Amino acid sequence: MRVLVTMGKEMERDDQKKRHAQHVEKRKGGLITMPFIFANEISEKLAVVGFSANMITYLTQQLHMPLTKAATTLTNFNGTASLAPLLGAFIADAYIGRFWTIAAGSLIYQLGMITLTISASFPLFRPPRCDLAHHHQCKEASPWQLAVLYASLLLNALGAGGIRPCVVAFGAEQFDESDPKEKTKTWNFFNWYYFCMGVAMLLAVTVVVYVQDNVGWGWGLGIPTMAMGISVVSFVAGYPMYRRMEPSGSPFTRLAQVAVAAARKRKVEMVSDPRELYENDELDKDISILGKLAHTKQLRFLDKAAIVTASDAITGTAKTYPNPWRLSTVHRVEELKSIIRMFPIWAAGILVITASSQQHTFSLQQARTMDRHVSPSSSFLIPPGSMTVFTMLAMLATISLYDRAIIPLARRVTRLDRGLSFLHRMGVGFVISTLATLVAGFVEAKRKRVASESGLVDSANAVVPIPVFWLVPQYALHGVAEAFTSIGHLEFFYDQAPESMRSTATALFWLAIASGSYVSTLLVEVVHKYSAGPDNENWLSDNLNKGKLDYFYWIITVLQALNLVYYLVCARFYTFKPLQLRKREVEDDAVELNSKV
Repeated sequence: MRVLVTMGKEMERDDQKKRHAQHVEKRKGGLITMPFIFANEISEKLAVVGFSANMITYLTQQLHMPLTKAATTLTNFNGTASLAPLLGAFIADAYIGRFWTIAAGSLIYQLGMITLTISASFPLFRPPRCDLAHHHQCKEASPWQLAVLYASLLLNALGAGGIRPCVVAFGAEQFDESDPKEKTKTWNFFNWYYFCMGVAMLLAVTVVVYVQDNVGWGWGLGIPTMAMGISVVSFVAGYPMYRRMEPSGSPFTRLAQVAVAAARKRKVEMVSDPRELYENDELDKDISILGKLAHTKQLRFLDKAAIVTASDAITGTAKTYPNPWRLSTVHRVEELKSIIRMFPIWAAGILVITASSQQHTFSLQQARTMDRHVSPSSSFLIPPGSMTVFTMLAMLATISLYDRAIIPLARRVTRLDRGLSFLHRMGVGFVISTLATLVAGFVEAKRKRVASESGLVDSANAVVPIPVFWLVPQYALHGVAEAFTSIGHLEFFYDQAPESMRSTATALFWLAIASGSYVSTLLVEVVHKYSAGPDNENWLSDNLNKGKLDYFYWIITVLQALNLVYYLVCARFYTFKPLQLRKREVEDDAVELNSKV
């Protein structure tokens, strides 16, 4: 009996310590932590965009890759860098938490940038120079030189995998969602986050790209490398002020347990009353700090995982933990349901990324063939990689106007506090993205017509007498589309994901980017292969004047139009996550459940 009493007192003390730790964590965070978090994100984007925005130039002019191979290398790198966050999210949610995952990812990223800077600074790592007028005589980089490049890109991709899925969730959790005053700041955080990211990208496509083209690639990559080093130090320096959520075990294991339990009980008769399904607040307390998920009627076959049978040996006490591979709680079943419901909306974002990927490949090559003088009397040439500045400016302008103008106008129509829901916001972005590729096709048709009239069809490197500013509409429309689609996507994943899986859910955002990049690679390969004519010329020729890039843009436009219809159907029938919030009262720290749908 004494043993039981002692054990009971120890458990009570453990609970008190845990509640005290949660209370201490609750008092941390807030706006004071934002500079440290945003500094890390700005430096990461300055590094990756500063390279990827002009990477096609580095690959074709420094390493002498053919255009198609360079475009494929770029999209594959972007795809891998966006796929790695799944691994980072798993490590953060299951083992070490978001802070340490971001810190480790930043260090790995720093190592990749140092390697990349060294390879760009010393001629040993590049093939000998050649006469651009006789590009076909250039010697391509050797296998070992490419190996150094790919190793650097792999380190960058792995580092990004630790930063990208965690920084959004880590920043958002600095605001207490159970506090009405702080919850509105959580909504605004996504705009702040994307605005800071946009500023970093703007600096990258102007200052960094200019240095790369006019000073050298050593300095052009060295600047973001130094910025990344500073950000690592500043992020770690904010450690005492952060609100840090402890990892709560592998989310993938919990999802697998629900699936296995449901499969094992597939022949068990469904209960008539959902209240008969198994619930255990004590078991779920570490994965439902904010609130627990309520039962939903969709995907009812998964409910069988929460049906209690005689073989489960449940006594009814809260401290009785069943075999999770045979019996799951309603909350855990609803976690899996939430993820499954999110996938159709997630898939709709892939083609938008496919469309925007062309800005860094074929659109950049278009700019290289056009008149890039700022004015007829100016000698300054706009670097092709800096054309994305119009994307960044349009995105930043849209974000700035969103809170001040768009939300107040939208409230009159939707009657929602936030003006546009994340589903509305994404839908608007899909429409604008479709328009962007449609416009891009017409602009390319115009550029080719001018090239033909000027007798430059056979001159791949000749400057076509058409101002590069004809490309501004397509770049700007992609920027506006990103302000709606990408931020809406992030809001959607963070809001609709179970709270213990928010890093994993944010990784889905980057997985959509990875999938979009790979779809872009697939489209390029298919079009390159099946559009070849008797003279071996194809739509995506190295000589854009002989190709049919406008047809390629219009193919993407048609695919996006079909994707928009698909998205509208998915959004119409989407079921929002039903959450019972745990409202903490300041006076007695009491907890009550409130419904949120």
